[in-house]
Amino acid sequence: MNENTREKYILLIAYSGEEEEADASLDELAELLDTAGAEAVGRMKQKLAHPDPATYIGSGKAMELKISLTAREADGIVCDDELSPAQMKNLSELLDAKVIDRTMLILDIFAAHAHTSEGKLQVEMAQLKYRVSRLTGAGKAMSRLGGGIGTRGPGESKLETDRRVIGKRISRLGSEIKDMQRVRMTTRKKRMGNLRPVVAIVGYTNAGKSTLLNRLTDSEVLSEDKLFATLDPTTRTCVLKGGQEVLFTDTVGFINKLPHQLIDAFRSTLEEARYADVILHVADASDPALEMHMQVVYETLRELEISGKPIITAFNKVDLLEEDTRLWDDHADESIRISAKSGYRLEELLECIDVILQKNRRLVECTISYTEAKALAELRRYGELLEEEYAEDGIRIKAYIPDGVSIRGAVV
Repeated sequence: MNENTREKYILLIAYSGEEEEADASLDELAELLDTAGAEAVGRMKQKLAHPDPATYIGSGKAMELKISLTAREADGIVCDDELSPAQMKNLSELLDAKVIDRTMLILDIFAAHAHTSEGKLQVEMAQLKYRVSRLTGAGKAMSRLGGGIGTRGPGESKLETDRRVIGKRISRLGSEIKDMQRVRMTTRKKRMGNLRPVVAIVGYTNAGKSTLLNRLTDSEVLSEDKLFATLDPTTRTCVLKGGQEVLFTDTVGFINKLPHQLIDAFRSTLEEARYADVILHVADASDPALEMHMQVVYETLRELEISGKPIITAFNKVDLLEEDTRLWDDHADESIRISAKSGYRLEELLECIDVILQKNRRLVECTISYTEAKALAELRRYGELLEEEYAEDGIRIKAYIPDGVSIRGAVV
């Protein structure tokens, strides 16, 4: 979609809290819309104790919105919350325009950015679960969608059939995803059997996770200044200063009001963090909504039942801040200021990871017979070799090795 054909939307929010928070949420909604290939041409806010059950913002405000749509030549509206089927239907009829909610927008972005077979299946299932509840009486609203946002993924022909057909499709997708989950679990078990520590990179979307992964592992994972630039998990190897190999896994970015359909669909992908030795939380220190975004990350981790892991928070993009800006995370075991783009303090970050991993290792001093000298290569790969001396009776070493690991041919 080029600049001349980009769809135009008015952003809409019903809020009960502070106006600053509403503005920040609309800023993010505008970024999501840009990522989806459209643009925001206006905003409308309505302060309500609770969203109107019929029209989200109330019929009077809806009529004002209809006038604004005409004046701005907009194609439709994007609401900052997930609308009920009734709200979607009523607004669509009142405005005679496309009505998209935050959930539909995020699902559309995921449909456009998922590249692996598993990712595509997960997105399709999430979209079908979202849309199946909106089939009854939503014919007009769905027909107005036409092309553009809200139409990527499963085609309209599938959605216009009865619920039983869609239910069967969801069931079939579930079976295919479970098969892929078994493959993922097998791969994960092999990684765990290799005894290489795993660091899961988590964080709010666009915090710089992929950029950091690229810098730490000399890889070329797609990294763009856009929300949800990468969705599919990526694992790369990094060698620490002491020679130990560590696996870094980049996970999908979190976002406020993440659709519950995606939490369910991407649970297996996000569970990479559950099996990690360390959680590396990347936070955009330059973001005005830093505190709220960090809170969203921890709430999402709790929802995924990921707990009890050591956490390092890397405050990224500190090169955009004043030096005396205070940054701290009470949830983390360690906090460090970095810049993934410039490489600032990345060596210290790796040292920090090494220190935390060392708590799961034990110090050994032994002699390895020359017939088992190849055990040294494994030790360098999975542990940290501190000293080695070649003597008549063998190779005398001092090293940190993972708990539960023995060294072949070793004599203490």
